[in-house]
Amino acid sequence: MHSVEDIPSLESLERRVDQLAAKASARVDDWIELRSEIQKVDEFLQVAPEAEKKMEELTTALFGELLTELETNLTHAIREILGQDREVKAIASIRDKKLQVDFQILNQGGEEDIMVGQGGSVCNILSVGLRLIALSRLNPDIHRPFLVLDEQDCWLRPNLVPRFMDLISTISKRLGFQVLVISHHPLDLFANSADSILALEPNRECGVKIERVK
Repeated sequence: MHSVEDIPSLESLERRVDQLAAKASARVDDWIELRSEIQKVDEFLQVAPEAEKKMEELTTALFGELLTELETNLTHAIREILGQDREVKAIASIRDKKLQVDFQILNQGGEEDIMVGQGGSVCNILSVGLRLIALSRLNPDIHRPFLVLDEQDCWLRPNLVPRFMDLISTISKRLGFQVLVISHHPLDLFANSADSILALEPNRECGVKIERVK
C-alpha cells in the first residue's frame, strides 16, 4: 500500500495537467497545419492535369514560330543544293512531358526517308542546317561562333559539293561564324567558297604533311 506521502500533491497534479494540455494543444495545432497542407496538395493535384495540358499547348505555340523558320530555311537549303522540289516539315509533339520535334521530307506529296533519301544527301544538308541554326541561337558571349563540319558532305555527289559549300559560306559570313570543313572530296570543289584551304597528306618522316593550297 502507498503511504499518504506517496500521493502527489494537488499542486503537482495541476502542473502535470497544464503540461499535458499544452502538449495536446501543440499537437492539435500541428494537425491543423498538416491538414491545411494536405488540402493544398489535393487542390493542386485536381488542377495539375489541366495545367499540364495548358503548358503543353503554350510550349507548342512558343515553338511554332521557330519550327516554321526551321522548315523554311531547311527547305530552301535542300532545294538550293539538290535543285529538286522537296519540302521539310517539322512536327512538334509532347512525349514523356518533353517537347519532341520530328522532321519529315516531302517529295511530291509523299514522305521520304531522311536517312536514305537521295543517297543520304538530304541527311547531310539537314544535319549542317540544324547545327548552324542551333549555333546562331547561342549566346556569343559564352559560345564562340565556331563550327567544325567533319565529312558532312560524305553522301553528296561531287557535283553538288560546290553548291553545298557556297551555301555554308554565305550563311556563315552572314552570321559571323568561322567554319572548319573536313572533307575527302577533291580540293578544287572548294576553291570558290573557302577562304583558306589546307591539304593533309601522309608523310613517313613527320606523320602528316600540311600544304596550304589557298
